[in-house]
Amino acid sequence: MSRKPWDLNFTAEPEEVAALRRLMRLHLGVWGLHEVTDAAQLCVSELVSNIITHVGTGTPATLAVSMNGVHLRIEVHDPDTRALPTLLDAGSDSETGRGMALIDAVAARWGVQLRPDRKVTWCELVTGLASPNGHVEGPGVLRAEALLELCTNARPPRLSGVGRLGRVVAEESVITVITDFLHWLRAHGCDVDDVLDRAQSRYDAELNGLVGEVTQRPSS
Repeated sequence: MSRKPWDLNFTAEPEEVAALRRLMRLHLGVWGLHEVTDAAQLCVSELVSNIITHVGTGTPATLAVSMNGVHLRIEVHDPDTRALPTLLDAGSDSETGRGMALIDAVAARWGVQLRPDRKVTWCELVTGLASPNGHVEGPGVLRAEALLELCTNARPPRLSGVGRLGRVVAEESVITVITDFLHWLRAHGCDVDDVLDRAQSRYDAELNGLVGEVTQRPSS
């Protein structure tokens, strides 16, 4: 899967935060990084809000997103090289100073780079990827690949590193297996719609659990 870096110029306004969060979710969906979306959106919110609060509303800024190995890297550029973000030990009832603390809690690492014309505040998130161009190899993914190999009597097509045609073939293989299971359920008198609803609920619950898992800082 190709995950090319992208960036977007924006004006640091409160109403821009929601739009940037939506854009981040869309891009991470295309990249197959659904599990890290919530943490990435939180980081974008806090980094942009930090500019609004400490540099000023209306500041021209840039959001840049890329992969650094198997980590997702999020950068926010602004022109003020004096207002540096700091990690404060803010109390739970404090209304300020918690932005970088939140980022510190979910990111694997973060920092600030000073350049002649701007500063770059960045953070990197654990993605769970096995390789920069690969996919998240969770237990469910590995079981599905083993099942596809068994059912098709051949190694299943991989979504990573293939073109559009390969992706279509891979999706059709998965659909065939799911359809066969639906026939099996119906033949045994099961409520197919109920099973699909329960499967969707379990899938959503596991996704939510993975978000919390992959965004934990590694213990030192």
